[in-house]
Amino acid sequence: MGWLGYQWLCERFRLATFPLSRPARLAPVSRVTRTAEALLVPTQVAPEADQPLDQLLFALKHEGVNLQVLAQALTRIPDSDIRRRVQATPSSRYVRVLGFLWEAFNGRDIDGDFAIAGPTVDLFDARRYLTAPGQRNARWKVNFNGLGSLRYAVTVERTPAIERLLALDILDRANTFVAGLGPQATDRALAWAYLHETETSFAIERETPSPDKAEAFVALLKQAHQPRPMDEDYLVALQNAAITNPLDRAAAYRHEQNWLRGPLRGAAGITYVPPPPELVHALMDEVLAFANALAKRIDPLVAAAIASFGFVFIHPFMDGNGRLSRFLFHYALCQSGRLANGLLLPVSVAMKRNEAAYLSALQSFSIPMRRHWEVRWLADESYDFRFQGDEALYRYWDATQVVEFSLDMARQALEKDLREETEFLDRFDRVYRQIDDAFDVRGSALTTLVIAALQNNGKVSRNRRKQFQLTVPNPVFDAIEQACAQALK
Repeated sequence: MGWLGYQWLCERFRLATFPLSRPARLAPVSRVTRTAEALLVPTQVAPEADQPLDQLLFALKHEGVNLQVLAQALTRIPDSDIRRRVQATPSSRYVRVLGFLWEAFNGRDIDGDFAIAGPTVDLFDARRYLTAPGQRNARWKVNFNGLGSLRYAVTVERTPAIERLLALDILDRANTFVAGLGPQATDRALAWAYLHETETSFAIERETPSPDKAEAFVALLKQAHQPRPMDEDYLVALQNAAITNPLDRAAAYRHEQNWLRGPLRGAAGITYVPPPPELVHALMDEVLAFANALAKRIDPLVAAAIASFGFVFIHPFMDGNGRLSRFLFHYALCQSGRLANGLLLPVSVAMKRNEAAYLSALQSFSIPMRRHWEVRWLADESYDFRFQGDEALYRYWDATQVVEFSLDMARQALEKDLREETEFLDRFDRVYRQIDDAFDVRGSALTTLVIAALQNNGKVSRNRRKQFQLTVPNPVFDAIEQACAQALK
C-alpha cells in the first residue's frame, strides 16, 4: 500500500492507536492531496522508507500532531538520532518539536547543549486546530499551545461546523436573551430549565427520579455557579446525591474495573471498557483542569465538552457517571464566569432529543478503544479484562466530534428549548388572563385546558371537552380556542 508518516510508524513499531482518519500513502499525484479517506503523497515528497525519524518529520509537517502516535513512537527512537538531527538543522521547526516531545515522552533530557535558532514555534497550528494560550519551553523554543497538557491533551480540528457554531457566541446570546426577559418570566423559564434538565438527564440513563431525587439534583445544578474548585471529594458528594440506589454510593474514585454492556451475552456484549483503576486518579486530575481552569482560558463550551466527555470516558465511579458528566458540562460553563449567575442551558434536553448523535459522539471514542481490550467471559457477570493497548490511548484523543456535537446541543438548548419554552409561557399568560377575565373558571382546570390547547395547535380536544364538561361551561372551550389562535399568530 506504500504507507507513510504516522501509518508507517504504527505498522513499523506495532503501535496501539486508534485508526487514522486520513493515513498518508504514496500515490500517482503531482502534489500532496488531501481526500476524505487518505493523504495522497507524490514520490518526490515521500520520506526515506527505512528512516523512522524522517517519517516522524514528514508526519508532523503534512499530517498534523497526533500525540497518540508520537507518545509511543518517540520512545522507540534513540536520543542519539534526535541529537544528530538537531545538530545538523538547529533551526528546523519540526526537528525542534521532535526534540521537545522526545524529552517529554521519555522523561529525560537529551544530552548536549543545542544552539537552537529561530523564533519560538507553536506545537499546534492555530489555523487547523483549536488552541490554548501557550506554555513556552525555552530549551527548544517550542510553545505548547494544546488543549490540556503533555500528560493529557485532546485535539479539536477547526471544522466548518465548529467555526460556524463558535461564531454564534452562544453564551453571550444566552445572557442577552435572559436579560431581555422580565423578572417573573426569567424565574419561570429557569425553573423550567432546571427541572427539565434534571428529568432528561435521568431519562438518558433510562431512569425516572423520585420527587426528592429530582429536587436534590436541581439543587446540585444550582451549585454549579458557586466558586468551588472541583476535586475528588466534591465529585464523591455529587455522586452520592445523584444516584438513586444508596448501595451504589461511592467513597472515592473506583478501585476496580468497570465496563459498559449492551444486549449481547458474554464478552460480545461488552461495548466499552474504561481505563484500569490505577490510571483513574491521574486522568481525572487532568480532566478536572478543563472544568476548573481551562474554561477560563479557552471558549467555555469547548472546555465544557472536553471535561464532560473526558469524564464519562474515564468512568471514575461504578454508577452515576452519565449524570455527573452532564453536570460537569454546566459546572465548566458556570465557573468560566461567562454565564449570568443562575442561568442554565438545558443541554440534556437537546441531547435526549438527539440521542443517536449523542451515542455517535460517545462511540467515536468507545468503539476504537474497545478493540484494545481482551475480554473473556468467565460466568454470569464475571469477566477477565486485559488491556492490550497503551495508556496514551486514554491520554490523547481527538475531541472534534464531541465538541461539534456539544456546541450544537448548546445552540439548540438556547434557540429551541429555552426560547420556545419562554414563548410558550408568554402565550399561556396571555390566554389565561383573557379567559380568566371573561369567565369564572377554577384555576386548576383553566391551567390544564390552556396548556393542552396550546400544545394541540390551539384546539381543545374532544377528550378534554368531555373531561371538563361538568365543571366548565361550553362557551369557555370556544373562547380558549379563539384566544389561542390569537396568541399563536
